Amino acid sequence: MNTAITTVLTYHNRTKHRLERYAKGPESIDWEDQPDQFRRFSGCELLTLPKPGAELAVLFSALDQPETIAEQPLTLANMGLLLELAFGLSAWKQFGPSRWALRCNPSSGNLHPTEAYLISTGHEALKAGVYHYVSHDHTLEQRCQFSDNAPESSLVIGLSSVHWREAWKYGERAFRYCQHDLGHAIGALRYAAVTLGWSIELIAETSDDDIAQLLGLNRTADFKALEGESPDLLCRIKVGLDNTDFDMKSLIEASQAGVWSGKADSLRAYHLYKWPVIDDVSLAASKPSTKEPLCQALSVPPLAIACTQTATSIIRQRRSAQQFDGKMALMPQADFYRILSAVMPTAPAFQAWCWPAKVHLFIFVHRVEGLESGVYALLRNNEAIDKLKAGTLDEFLWQRVVEDLPLYLLYRGDCRQFAKTVSCHQPIASDSAFSLGMVAEFSETMAEAAWLYRRLFWETGLIGQVLYLEAEAAGYRGTGIGCYFDDSVHELLGFKDEQFQSLYHFTIGKPLEDKRIETLPAYEHLDIL
Repeated sequence: MNTAITTVLTYHNRTKHRLERYAKGPESIDWEDQPDQFRRFSGCELLTLPKPGAELAVLFSALDQPETIAEQPLTLANMGLLLELAFGLSAWKQFGPSRWALRCNPSSGNLHPTEAYLISTGHEALKAGVYHYVSHDHTLEQRCQFSDNAPESSLVIGLSSVHWREAWKYGERAFRYCQHDLGHAIGALRYAAVTLGWSIELIAETSDDDIAQLLGLNRTADFKALEGESPDLLCRIKVGLDNTDFDMKSLIEASQAGVWSGKADSLRAYHLYKWPVIDDVSLAASKPSTKEPLCQALSVPPLAIACTQTATSIIRQRRSAQQFDGKMALMPQADFYRILSAVMPTAPAFQAWCWPAKVHLFIFVHRVEGLESGVYALLRNNEAIDKLKAGTLDEFLWQRVVEDLPLYLLYRGDCRQFAKTVSCHQPIASDSAFSLGMVAEFSETMAEAAWLYRRLFWETGLIGQVLYLEAEAAGYRGTGIGCYFDDSVHELLGFKDEQFQSLYHFTIGKPLEDKRIETLPAYEHLDIL
């Protein structure tokens, strides 16, 4: 086992929450000192995008068959709509003097470590170069201007993480949450693109060093100390029959020859606590250039959905529930099965995910019509069934529940207290219709490369984004749960080693709204300005 893998595994075990103690985090939090969740670069040319808030007639149900959705033209307004639906504001919340923004892409603690960049190689409405998206202002900051002879290519979205934003609140476990958020961002971008009749391609072969060079993240003098960004991923936006090869080398050359401008403003937070273990795992999990498999085009529509809302309305109304109605009526079985079918690896949401599914769902069913309360398993890769059977409790039943889904009943009984306890005693895990743990095929994956640690979390975040939107479409609400007692979950399921590890939890139910909190329009402040 190489040093990088050892470093990552040490981090993973070190940052587990346990019943007797939580992973290391700040001893106190000064909410007045929260890092600015809106990064800006001073000294850049600004491009104000057309007014946000445009509605499209595409129904959410139509996203099951992306090939039927009319392709929107590649205009500046539609580029802006893509960015808004993926990374923009969805609403403002206000309670007394406190006011905070919500976004279309969810984030642990609403801290938003993910930054989005747009790379254009020349368009009549957008000069060739690298742009940073400011969601608060719905503007693009041109960080780099390419020469006129930049290579032809589709639009590219670059994603990076400001680890400090999460670490300010969550300490050492923050690196995990940044990877969750990146997975959510991939899902948010995919939903935004398909609503416009476009698609995305993950440029997974690229090394982190090349991404950093393209996005200017290696320009350390442009960032405040401890507030830099870590490169994560490039996503190509494909419009129409765009079958041209992606030319990363030419893009790098264009960025090297381009004219850079701007420096990152301070995030305005005092760095009281230092978390060097995050720097260590980030370095160990950095990705080199790789050869990746061709993406499989097979896409199977999920089970039928009754939602009649538009995709844009579902995307903008997505919220994280803070509290559920523990006396809710039973969730209809059809809704439950639909939600599960939408997270299967053959579902349209995973068309750009080129790798075998490594994450399975272990579900605590509390309130679903026609289903016994108990523990269930949804296998997202049937080849794992023998390993999962051998690795879990001998008492588990492994009874197939329904023909259309690889869903198995493992244990009959009321699991509400178990679900609540292992999810850091949070009632949202027991007051819901169901909650779940996302269990990854861990040790075999980690034996291949240290950087695959990040990709496992990205897969869980992508699943989480699908669950969020499917919950809204069914008339419910979801919440991602990053706080859970890792090894208590493993003990409950029977895992005795690191062959399988739970990397993310989620819960869906009927939300209870806090009437004291006012909801305000997402971009009302732009009209005021």
